[in-house]
Amino acid sequence: MAAKIDTPAIYESMRHKLVTAVFPPGQKLKPAVLIGDYGCSINTLREVLLRLSAVGLVTFEDQRGFRACAASARRQHDLTRFRILLEQEGATHSIRNGGLEWEARLTAAHHKLWHIESHIADQGEIAPMVDLWCAAEWEFHDTLMSACDSALLRQTFAQIYDQFRQQMVTRENNFGYFSGNLQEHADIVAAALDRDEPLVRRRIHDHLSRNLITIGVSDATAQSRFSSTAGA
Repeated sequence: MAAKIDTPAIYESMRHKLVTAVFPPGQKLKPAVLIGDYGCSINTLREVLLRLSAVGLVTFEDQRGFRACAASARRQHDLTRFRILLEQEGATHSIRNGGLEWEARLTAAHHKLWHIESHIADQGEIAPMVDLWCAAEWEFHDTLMSACDSALLRQTFAQIYDQFRQQMVTRENNFGYFSGNLQEHADIVAAALDRDEPLVRRRIHDHLSRNLITIGVSDATAQSRFSSTAGA
């Protein structure tokens, strides 16, 4: 049995696994296995799973237990649309409120992400760097919105971002990595540093809109159609 881990650490570990395809969408989360992994009680594990359910990463059904939230074309479309709106608003208000310190943090976050994505592009393989890339990707988008002066907007964005990544970061989808990310992230930063609000909104939309799916297309067809082009 693993050494006992406190509840916040278990929550963060499971949240991370849910958004990086360690627990893929739809996977059953078996209490007996998880208790062994984390060295915790069934009550602690249930508390963590209920918290993850409250933020939209886990579902619960009577007689079937807990599962990682399943992927679907409609859910992908809705999360993409909502993420675009939230990120556009956050970035716009950061441009208005952010000063030199925000610009410096955004530049640093982008430099880290650019370095990692350049290395992935050179190596031609994402799997060994998923954790590092996902952390840098979140840091970049969070920093872009960090001067928006709205704790509620940032909290809501963080939840939608995790749900979005859970849908997109799968082994079948190359973990959500798209080669065009490198240039698109650079374009977003350039618009933000130029304080060009309409342009930054357009570039955020362009960066994410490939993940929008025409409602009415079957989930299987839509997932197949977008698996080779979707990016996070």
